[in-house]
This record gives sequence, C-alpha cells and structure tokens, in this order.
Amino acid sequence: MNEKKVVVFKIDEEYFAADIMEVERILGYIEPTRVPDSPDYIVGVIRYQDGILPIMNLRKRLNIGSNEIKNDSKIIVVKNDNKSIGLIVDMVSEVIDISEENIESAPDIVKGISNKYVTGMIKLDRRIIILIDTLSILTKEELNNLETLSQ
Repeated sequence: MNEKKVVVFKIDEEYFAADIMEVERILGYIEPTRVPDSPDYIVGVIRYQDGILPIMNLRKRLNIGSNEIKNDSKIIVVKNDNKSIGLIVDMVSEVIDISEENIESAPDIVKGISNKYVTGMIKLDRRIIILIDTLSILTKEELNNLETLSQ
C-alpha cells in the first residue's frame, strides 16, 4: 500500500492538499510588492533567499470566494521546473500521510471546471480534501512570463 505525504491547507472553507515533494517552504504572509502589467492572479513579488519570488493568489487562480487576504494567511513556496512561486493560502493545517487507496479521481463535473489543477479527491474521516497539482497551476508560457518579473 503506497502512501503519499501531503500538505493540507485551507482556502475559504475548503480544504486542499499538495504533494509535499512539490513544496519547498511555508512562509508567513509578507505583503508583496505589486508589479505593473502582471496577470491579475499574480499579486506581486517578495524577496526570497537570494532573489525575487512571484506571489500568486491561489484563491483568484482557482476562482474561490472573495479575493481578500487574511492576516494569518501563509505563502506556500512550490518549485516548478526549477522556478519557485509562492501561493497565498488562508491557513496551512497539517502535513499528513495519505494511503493512495483514499485518493479518488476527480468527478467529471470537477474535471470540467479545473481539470488542469485537480488531480484527485482525498477521503479522510468526514472530510474531502481536493488534491491539486501545483506543477500545473501555471503553464510553461506563464512560468516563462513570470521569470521576467523576477529578474
């Protein structure tokens, strides 16, 4: 029985998870510096390690609830194709091991809306946690465009 370790986080009242292997670090919320002409889901950039990290409002990207950022929001830094991006979430709740038998493929209705990002549904106790693929949250073209922001 294979297990997968995931980071569980909350946006609005919904629980989401990302594979721990895609997560580089979790930061407290830092107000990003706005960048002119960036896509609306990119709220700006912050200083990170020795460079600049683009910050995405995951709420806006996934079209969930209002776009307000809460005081206790977190930034999950994920690595995609040797490029890092920060994802703003409301709260990081836990890191857990999930048996692959508890992961079901997303229903067709969900696939139609966001099949690019949703890789499955985790059944855990009385909760359903949406498993997202942080590696596909941005297309290659969007990643390349973001690279110009962080230079």
